[in-house]
Amino acid sequence: MIIRKQFRYEGSHVVRNCSSRRCSHSIHGHSAIVEIKFHATTLDNAGMVMDFGLMNVLKEIVDSFDHSHDMWNKESKEMIDFFRRENERWVILPFNPTAEMLSLMFFAYAKYIIDHTIFKNNEGDVKVYSVCYHETATGYAEADALDYERIWLPGFSLADIEYSEGIIKDWSPLLRNLIEYGQKIENPDILLQITADE
Repeated sequence: MIIRKQFRYEGSHVVRNCSSRRCSHSIHGHSAIVEIKFHATTLDNAGMVMDFGLMNVLKEIVDSFDHSHDMWNKESKEMIDFFRRENERWVILPFNPTAEMLSLMFFAYAKYIIDHTIFKNNEGDVKVYSVCYHETATGYAEADALDYERIWLPGFSLADIEYSEGIIKDWSPLLRNLIEYGQKIENPDILLQITADE
């Protein structure tokens, strides 16, 4: 079974080396929609793949990009220094911030969060199925597990993403401990009101 959760944010970037001059030579903004699908072959005690409420930390990750400027770490020193100096919210990425690469990055974050979560409601083999990054109302990129293995893993790491202090100050202790120390997320114990054998 597949479930889907959708998040939104407003952000800006420049996409270097692309065919469109407007995209490659001008800072521009997008109303991004990040659509994340999860898959499991069994359901938990509530009859769900998992409770969406358990994904609040993923919402925080996506929110880190809200009202932020995303830039490739290969940008000129002048450009990077300008944003460090003049903007409170910026992210420096180890890749060109295309819809394709951002879909892969959010896939990597969702997988990292699932892998670092201690489930306590008899959840099955919950996996990230895919991530769609809707850059505009008419266009999106979608990454799945094969893309993650073939494109993300050989060349990129979440540890290489640099967030401004303006973003980090908004992080909850849970997110900070997850990102900085790889600390597990332990879900609350569940009190079953009704059991299957009643």
